[in-house]
Amino acid sequence: LNMDRSVVDAAKKYAKSSGRSLSSIVEDYLKLLVKQEQGAESFEISPLVHSLWGAVKPMPDAKGYKELLEEELAKKYLK
Repeated sequence: LNMDRSVVDAAKKYAKSSGRSLSSIVEDYLKLLVKQEQGAESFEISPLVHSLWGAVKPMPDAKGYKELLEEELAKKYLK
């Protein structure tokens, strides 16, 4: 993997402060990505969740889930 040196340095600091190795953090993140990709096609929606589908509408100017997730992950890991 090739990454910007400043990103790697910041990630190493984060890993050290959280008591984990950078390798384990990257591995866990990649496993999560793969699991989400595989799980997106194979999960079932419970009847309760299905009954609530569409009950809450997002605000017109609200950011999407992925955009919010990217922002929060950047805040958390790229300090």
